Amino acid sequence: MKRSGILNRHLAGALAELGHGDEVLVCDAGMPIPPGPRVVDLAFTAGVPSFAEVLDGLLAELVVEGATAAEEVRTVAPATAGLLAERLPGLAYVSHEELKARTPRARLVVRTGEATPYANVSLRCGVFF
Repeated sequence: MKRSGILNRHLAGALAELGHGDEVLVCDAGMPIPPGPRVVDLAFTAGVPSFAEVLDGLLAELVVEGATAAEEVRTVAPATAGLLAERLPGLAYVSHEELKARTPRARLVVRTGEATPYANVSLRCGVFF
């Protein structure tokens, strides 16, 4: 058994398969997920695990070269917007509809138990060298 890092075997395996340019959508429990991308659903109950906990765990494991969130997060969920801005300098914004439209091209979707609207972000994988 792993000593540290992400213990969920489905998530750990999916992360190991990611390559440069692949997109990972980290989303709240309400984000519609179309068929296509691999989905690791971590939602246990409302709010568990939180978006922040999952995002922090993923950022500890991934090299991220870019990130995109819904512009609506800035007005509807300012605490989430602050969290994203703090952890992801250079964060880009698109409409929520555009973010949903981009979901099918994600290689991986990680669903959290978050119940805050617009607690969603697309991470673009980079390389460590």
